[in-house]
Order: sequence, then structure tokens, then C-alpha cells
Amino acid sequence: MNFEDFNFDRLIKDAIAKKGYTTPSPIQEQAIPPALEGKDILGCAQTGTGKTCAFAVPILHKLTANQADFAGSKKIRALILTPTRELAMQIHDSFSDYGKFLTLRTGLVMGGVSSVEQIRAIKNGVDILVATPGRFIDLVWQGYADPSYVEIFVLDEADRMLDMGFLPDVRRVVEMLPQKRQTLFFSATMPPEIRKLTDSLLIDPVSVTVTPVSSTVDAIKQSVYLTDKNSKLDLLVWLLKNNKDMDSALVFSRTKYGADKIAEKLRRDGISTAAIHGNKSQGARQSALNSFKRGNVRVLVATDIAARGLDIDDISHVVNYELPNEFETYVHRIGRTGRAGKDGTAISFCDIDEKEYLVGIEKLIKKKIDVVETHPFVMTVFKKSPPKKQQQRPPRAQRA
Repeated sequence: MNFEDFNFDRLIKDAIAKKGYTTPSPIQEQAIPPALEGKDILGCAQTGTGKTCAFAVPILHKLTANQADFAGSKKIRALILTPTRELAMQIHDSFSDYGKFLTLRTGLVMGGVSSVEQIRAIKNGVDILVATPGRFIDLVWQGYADPSYVEIFVLDEADRMLDMGFLPDVRRVVEMLPQKRQTLFFSATMPPEIRKLTDSLLIDPVSVTVTPVSSTVDAIKQSVYLTDKNSKLDLLVWLLKNNKDMDSALVFSRTKYGADKIAEKLRRDGISTAAIHGNKSQGARQSALNSFKRGNVRVLVATDIAARGLDIDDISHVVNYELPNEFETYVHRIGRTGRAGKDGTAISFCDIDEKEYLVGIEKLIKKKIDVVETHPFVMTVFKKSPPKKQQQRPPRAQRA
């Protein structure tokens, strides 16, 4: 099957062909036909499987088909809700690419930047609005955005919405929408709270499951370096200086402070590096991301929340500077490499306190990760750190 076989507008097919796409991914092949028919979709798929195209193309086709009925209208007819600013921008860009030969208007609203241009765009009229939850709710309450005419609602990365504490905001948005609508729901995992949310949102949905979360792309070469916590920075520098094929490395840090510390160390050692995390302004985050995409910096250090939804095809290596204690996060992380049919490499550092995480990850993905035995920073500490004691809060009178 190829994109020419789908029953959607010729101008959309031309735009897709211009992007160089010929064969749909599994989720596109399964989700596009029922979505074009107006059915609700329940999609379980990771980032990188092509799900943005799977919902963008049906939306563009359906809104174009009845566009004459909305001539001169400034109504928001499709709403895409997504958890992070980076993902919102990438979805907006995808709609612009696939709809480049159409006259539909796409808008973007998100926090972290001024709302002035966003408000102006809505006032001028947008057919499709891509939004993060908080900013969208603010604009509705201020009277700038009207969700009461939305025909198609997309909830993307629902499990990350849960992780980031956005589900109450999601429910507020849903309450604002018309009862009669089409809903397209996507999540990489289906924990109980997300399953409960789907039951309240979807009507007789078509279920599409692609790339189960426990699976890892076969093209990704995985390895782990057993080392000490205090040796990880030096090990990372050694790897980057001795592996010229690490031309674009995404390094995951557990904390914002850690991301800055890693980036500072790499820059001191002459390795071009940028960092993105929640404490960075949106402008700084976008600048760092653009520099990495263009190849102006070799390494991007990111926390999980900041990196969720990054859509970059040419990441050669993912480095887990610390192993995640949520094992599914490992799968999400390494899925940033080996995209678009290319090979990729995932490297993990594991200290003694993380050995149990390694065991859990291997159990989840049902395979042993190759241990690199020969390197200058082998593990020397074999005793786990004692658990941290919680500090007693002093009596009120003694607090500073």
C-alpha cells in the first residue's frame, strides 16, 4: 500500500509526495481509513511511529471537504491538545507541511512565550488549533478562544499528560467541547487512569496498536557501561572524544541541575553542547533544539519532560546518563534514535545503585543488553549507597 491508495484530497497527496513519503507506516495504514470515515480512534503508539500524519491527514481532508460551509468563518474546527511546547510546535509544522497547498489556517498556542501573537492569530481566524492545555484554558477563560465549534478533537501523548499532572486540565478542556465530535486519542501506554479517560471520551472507537511499549526497534544497537556515579562525566567525555561516529548525541539527564552540569562539563572539554529542560525559557529551548537539528552542536542534553515529543530523524546516539527508574521510559528514550528506517545506537551508564533498574529494563524489553567490558572507567564501587534520611523539619520557632 502507498499514500496514493488513500481516499483523500489530491492536494494533500501532493504535499505528502513533496515530503518524500510514499509508503505509510503501520499506524498510518491502520488509522487513516477509519479516521476518514469519522470514527473515533484509540491509538496506542510511541512517538516516532508516524502518528502525527495519521491524525493530521484525515483532519485536513475532512475540513477541506466542507470548507465551503465555513467561508469567512473564524471558528476553531479542530483542536489538537498535546503536553509539551516542543511537540506542539512540531505538530503545527506537520500540519503546515501536509496542508501547504490548502487554504486551511493552523494556529499554535502554548505557554512559555507571549500570548499576543497567539491571540492575534485566533482573532484573524484559525481552522486548526494546536495547543498545550494550560495556555488554551487561559485563552478560553479570557474570551479569545471558543471551543464550542470543534468538530475533531485530538488528545496526543495522553500518558505524558498524566505524568505531568495535566489530566485535570484535559478534563476541563473536554467539558468545553461539543458532545457531538470525532475524538482521536493517542497514548504510548495505557495505565488505568488513561484507560478510564478513554472510556469517558470515545464512542465505539477503532483500536490501533503499533509497536508495544515493551518493544525496542531492532535497528537500535544497545549497550551498557557499568561504572561509578562519580565517573560518568569522564566516561561521557571519553566516549565522545573516541567515537567520531557519535556525530549527534542526545543525552538524557534525570534532573535539570544534572543537565546543566553535564553540558557545562562537555563544553569545557571542547565538545559543542546545548541543554534543554523546564527551567529554560521557550526561546532558549527552541534555540538549543534548532542548533542541534542543524548540526551546530554535537550534543543535546535533556530531561525526559523536555525531550518528550522531539522529532529529529538524524540522532545517531542516545545516551542514558542515568538509567530511568520507570522502565518504560527507557524505551521512549532510545526510540529517539534509529528513526525513519535508519540505524541507531543507545548507550547506558549504570552505577551500583542502578543495577536493579537495569534488571527491570531487561525484563521489560525481554532481552539482555550487551555489557561493554573494556573501558577506562569500570565500576569499582560495589556497595549500594545507604538510603537518604529524610530531614526532620525543625519546630516553627526555629525555622529561618
